Formats: sequence, C-alpha cells, structure tokens
Amino acid sequence: MMQERCAPTRTLDSEEWATIEGCKRGEHAAFDRLVRAYEDRVYRFAYGLCPRYDDASDVSADTFVRVFRAIHHFRGNANFSTWLFRIVINVYLDRRKKERRSQHLSLQDYTDLDDVNLVRQIEDPSPTPERIVEDHERRDALQDAIASLPDYQRAVIVLYHTEGKTYNEIAEVLSLPVGTVKSRLNRTRLNLRARLSSAEMFP
Repeated sequence: MMQERCAPTRTLDSEEWATIEGCKRGEHAAFDRLVRAYEDRVYRFAYGLCPRYDDASDVSADTFVRVFRAIHHFRGNANFSTWLFRIVINVYLDRRKKERRSQHLSLQDYTDLDDVNLVRQIEDPSPTPERIVEDHERRDALQDAIASLPDYQRAVIVLYHTEGKTYNEIAEVLSLPVGTVKSRLNRTRLNLRARLSSAEMFP
C-alpha cells in the first residue's frame, strides 16, 4: 500500500514535523531550529566525505542553503536524515565536479572499512605514550586511505561506518538497489584491507 502523503509519524516526531512545516512556510525561526538540530551531523558527514575543515564547512553551509530552497519537496515519506544526507552528497559531488574542471584533480580507487571498529582500539582507559602515537598513526593512515577512494565509494563507507545507516537507508540515500549497496561495501572493504595491510601498522 502507498504511504499517505501527510503521515510523518513513521519517521518524524510531532515537534520535528512542525519545524519542517514552519520551514516550508518560510519561517526563519523554524529553519534556525532545523539547522541547530542537524548541523553537527551534517558537518560530521561532510567531513567524512572531504576531510578538510574548510571544505567540510563549505559543504555544510551549501547544504543548508539548498535545504532551505528545497524543503517544500520533503513529504515525510522517508526519514528526514535520509533526505538531508542525499543533499549533502549532491552538494559534495557538485563541488568535486567544479574542482575537476578547474584543477583536473585525479581520483584513486576507493576502499571501505572492515567491520572491525577501529575507534575501540583508541578508547584505551590508560594508554601509554607509545600507544597514543601508534593509534594516531593508525587513524591517520586509515583516514588517508578513505580519502583516496572515489566519491561514490567514500559516500557508502561514511554512511555505513560513521553514520551507522542500514543497507536499506543507504540504498534510499544513494538511490541504489540494496544488493548494489552490499556488493559495493564488500568490494571496497577488500580494497581497503589490501591497502592497509601494506603498512606495518595494519598487518
């Protein structure tokens, strides 16, 4: 059965829906509330896609400008964050296209994270100085490997491992079949594992 157009209760609480409706009416106070509610998540996701503070800030700002202009298209039939992250990705990809045209940037092959939660390796309650240095080197190496991935693979990785999105949610964000999302994650994990295994810190 088709989901009713005005039935947001599946994904939104009444307060959030009221804020979105206010944004649709052009209420700046409502839009300010929306920005405050999502600015940290948008920045974190943008930083995962382009790990430079200035670039992530620009993507975040451009995202909310685009949200303000397009909020009337949101109908509440899906999770708002799914709709929002799709805009983040589009803003990021648009910026990348402009960079390629002006700077002829080259992209290397991308790979994904393994299911191993590397963050937990950093969360040592009493780390030694040597452990701290090693963990920072691991984190930097991992971030460099992720940053070298093609845009479409980087988006899948960040959505799954940083944002904790399910396969179905990622499929919604990227407009891909669930099977494609799973196979893309598997391929990128293998590539990333191969890259990191070449370093002594990732045997």
